[in-house]
Order: sequence, then structure tokens, then C-alpha cells
Amino acid sequence: MPGKATRAAFGEALLELGARDERIVTLDADLSKSTMTVAFAKKHPDRAFNLGIAEQNMIGTGAGLALAGKIPFVCSFACFLVGRFETIRISVAYTNANVKLVGTHAGIAIGEDGYSQMGLEDVACIRSLPNIAIVQPADELETKQAVAYAVEHEGPVYLRLTRQTMEPVCPPDYRFRLGQWLVLRGGRDVTLIGSGGPIGNCLEAARLLAAESISAEVVNAASIKPLDEDLLLRSAGRTGHVVTVEDHALAGGLGGAVAELLGEVMPTPLKRLGVQGFGESGDSKGLYAKHGLDPAGIAASVRKFLNR
Repeated sequence: MPGKATRAAFGEALLELGARDERIVTLDADLSKSTMTVAFAKKHPDRAFNLGIAEQNMIGTGAGLALAGKIPFVCSFACFLVGRFETIRISVAYTNANVKLVGTHAGIAIGEDGYSQMGLEDVACIRSLPNIAIVQPADELETKQAVAYAVEHEGPVYLRLTRQTMEPVCPPDYRFRLGQWLVLRGGRDVTLIGSGGPIGNCLEAARLLAAESISAEVVNAASIKPLDEDLLLRSAGRTGHVVTVEDHALAGGLGGAVAELLGEVMPTPLKRLGVQGFGESGDSKGLYAKHGLDPAGIAASVRKFLNR
């Protein structure tokens, strides 16, 4: 199966699920061609709402629709959507509205559009709210299952999606479950926990390390909130070292969540890899290399972390 951006897989899943469930509606802030809800809007024009460049209004309207019995997918670039944090906090989280927040164009891998368009602090913001689940799928299969799960899930969900193509990593029989991670490769020396954009690079880094007799377990942490605490503690207990890899700021992201759990339950040497400082305009592969999120950079960080 060829690779596909998770935002594209989301658009396809929405079209399929929307045909079966009339409660599903979409809300966009003038970016439906980018968030990939445009096909749904053409098929169901009476269930698709373009609120213009007015994200606060879009979120509030979505909350109202949810409280009236609809299942709204409220979509924009992650930075623009979560930039309206106070509206999410009160209108969605505080009311426990059944809103599905969809943030596309996550991370520095969106490339040339630069920092103003990059969602780099979104996970940190949403993690601070007590009742919003956070899901960052790794490929087309997982995305479509995560969208189907979001429809059935009672309560708010944040889906974090990529602009860039994602190569398949999940097995054909995989089934997404909130709060459950997937071991993509077994290992004994270090646990590599990746999410979203860099997950393929984690697998490639593990192959590079294997050539040097370093055995890296690679885990796909699609469910950022809640974490898969059981799998994390089992893997950390077995390898004794944990490295998190994410296309997000270091503060408050997946690495922060892992650090909080390990610090409380099972202190374990931990290295967090993510975006240092601000993003910038540039080629996506070049930006990943600059921030050490490419296979060579991840492998180098693991070697240094293990003193190998």
C-alpha cells in the first residue's frame, strides 16, 4: 500500500463514515481543501459549514452542534485551531461537548510555509485539559480507524494529522484502541517511542542501530492521551532506557507525558527528542535533519544516550 498523508486518509474516512451516519457534520475556517473535508462538503453540502477565518466562532458553533446531538469535526491547521485555546477550554472541554477537533499540518515537516503555519505547541495545550483525548495516527490504516473510533467515542477528541506522506507501518490486521500503543519492532537495549511524522524515521534508526549491535524497540504511540501506561512500563522495565521522538516542541508533548509517568512510577533514564526553539521555513527533510529527527539524528542521539 503506497504512503498517504494522514490528512488525506482522514478526508476519505470522513466521506465513508458520513454516508452512514447523518449526525456527522464538518466545520472549517476557509481551509477545507487543506484539511481534506472538501469532498465531504461536496457530497453533503447541508452538513458542511465554512465559518470563514473565524476559528473561535467555528469552535463555539461546533460545541453548540455537539450539544444539540450532532457529531461535529471541527477542522483547521493545528496552530490556528489550538491557538484558540480559551474557546476550546470553555466551549468544548468544560461542557464536555462531543466535538472532534482536527488539527492538520502538524509540526515542522510542513516545510516551506514556516513557523506561523506549524502546529508545535498544540499537544502541550490540549494535554492540559482534563477530558480531551489526543490521537496522532501513524499511517492511512490507523488514521481511518482512529476517525471511526472518534465517531463512537463519547466526548471530545483531538486528532493531530500530517501534511506529509506517511509510509504504512501498521499490520493489516491492526485495530486502533484509545490508550493502547503498538510495538512495531522488538528490542532489548532501548525503547524508541515515536508518534506521527517521525515514526518511520524511528524504524529506520532502529535498523541503523541494529547494524551496530544496538537493539532498539520501536513503539508507535498514537494515543498521546491517555498513554499506554502498561506497555510503557513493561518496555522501559525490559530495556532500561527510553527515547521519545516527536514533531512537536519538547515542552509538554509526548516526551513530557512519558517523563511525568516514569518520574512518578518507575524512574528510568529518558531522552526526549523534538523541536528545539521555533520552526522555520525549509525543506521538510532538511528541517528534520536540523532538529535531529531524521534516522541518522535519532540513531546518533541513541548512541550518545547509551554511551555507545
